[in-house]
Amino acid sequence: MPMKATKEFKIPEEFKTKLDKNATLKKAFEALTPGRQRGYLLYFSSAKQSATRESTIEKYMPQILKGKRLEK
Repeated sequence: MPMKATKEFKIPEEFKTKLDKNATLKKAFEALTPGRQRGYLLYFSSAKQSATRESTIEKYMPQILKGKRLEK
C-alpha cells in the first residue's frame, strides 16, 4: 500500500486559518519533515468538534514553532 504524500492530507479549517494569519507558524510548519507534518495533521483532524481542534492547535503551536515532533 503506497504512503500518501503530505499534501494529500486534509488540513483542518481551524489550522488553515491559523497558518493564513500567522506567517511565522506557516513557515515553521513547512520546515517540519513530511512525517512530522502528517503527524500534526492527523492529530488535529482526529478531534470531532471545532472547539476541541482549536484548543489542540493552540496547545501545539509552540512545539511547531520550535520544530519539535508531536508529543502527546
